[in-house]
Amino acid sequence: MSSTLRPTSEALFTEACGLMPGGVNSPVRAFKAVGGTPVFFKSAEGSHLIDADGNRYVDYVSSWGAILLGHADPRVVSAISDAASHGTSFGAPHEGEVRLAREIINRIPAVERIRFVNSGTEATLATIRLVRAATGRNKVIKFEGNYHGAVDSLLAKAGSGIATFGLPDSAGVPNSITHDTLLARFNDAENVQAILEANSDEVAAVMVEPVAGNMGLIPPDPGFLLKLRELCDHHGVLLVFDEVMTGFRVSKGGASVRYGIEPDLLCMGKVIGGGLPVGAYGGRKDLMDLVAPLGPMYQAGTLSGNPLAMAAGYAALSNCDDEVYEKLELSGARLEAGLNQVFSSAQIPAQVQRVGSMISVFFADQPVRNFDEANASNKNYFAQLFHSMLNKGFYLPPSALEAWFLTASHTHEDIDRTVDAFAESIKEVSA
Repeated sequence: MSSTLRPTSEALFTEACGLMPGGVNSPVRAFKAVGGTPVFFKSAEGSHLIDADGNRYVDYVSSWGAILLGHADPRVVSAISDAASHGTSFGAPHEGEVRLAREIINRIPAVERIRFVNSGTEATLATIRLVRAATGRNKVIKFEGNYHGAVDSLLAKAGSGIATFGLPDSAGVPNSITHDTLLARFNDAENVQAILEANSDEVAAVMVEPVAGNMGLIPPDPGFLLKLRELCDHHGVLLVFDEVMTGFRVSKGGASVRYGIEPDLLCMGKVIGGGLPVGAYGGRKDLMDLVAPLGPMYQAGTLSGNPLAMAAGYAALSNCDDEVYEKLELSGARLEAGLNQVFSSAQIPAQVQRVGSMISVFFADQPVRNFDEANASNKNYFAQLFHSMLNKGFYLPPSALEAWFLTASHTHEDIDRTVDAFAESIKEVSA
């Protein structure tokens, strides 16, 4: 399936470029990291996407992790349809909020109270406001390569060290906004310790993706998250897990449960909306009681707790039982083993990194542990393989620095076909 078999996508993209910046509504969709014309899709089912020309693809984007059971899962679709028949928005409390909140709190020991919002970005923005309100401090430590949504203060470049403040990573963000954002190296607890010691009594929180997924998939080193917990306790700093991506994906209770570390606050999104727009933040009761209307930290939203999103999220989560997570783990392991065999046989230097149903491939000589190492991988080779796989009917994330996502609907056949296609692709593409 070459690009010549996607004429409708070509035409739609040409028109879209005259209507929307770059022709897209989120930058990575524009294929800038891999080149070529983005594919426009018209439908999805199970583990497959169908493009505007009717071509089918095994999908490893899974709406960037939001789809866990599979596309158009009948139970989720039915829940959305039923909710819509009773009204699409109330702007008032409803039972669906209570039901989904109960489901989440029952799964995550660290979450005693929760507030629903409309996106992961909104969740992280509110959480930053909350940690500052709770501590009376302004500085926040984040990690190079961790993405916490399009929040001004968190759009800071890598390379700060312990003495240098972060610089804006986007036009329109003043230096003053990121002045209180301190950059640390992922998987480097000593670096975090040095930053905390250099900014004594000024840091409100350490915010981290417990499993990094926005610089490719990078697992935490053994003991890294525990050391963060210990450092935060020692310095009186709050620990925030950004689980927008990992929440209810890497385990039934997310990363905090998988690794046995309780943060003070968590940010959530993606899976908890069942494919509809949603976000949430939650954690310790004493901290969440600072949120209006109980406390002085104000945050509100007209569509927060939207009944369709609450119904979709509950339908998704309530059907993700132990059996589903066992299947996801086995599917991830099967894909990991298959890809490792392919690259080993071809003597291609590649690192297949995985946590549960999140996985990615770095074309590098050694395991990738941080943002600098991820950036040093062979991204051009990935881009060539991306298009080779796309033309064979496999939709990978259009960037070497994004995680791939499996769903419960991915079959052994899907995975084995993917591995075979990679074996063919590396014969066609020169490293």
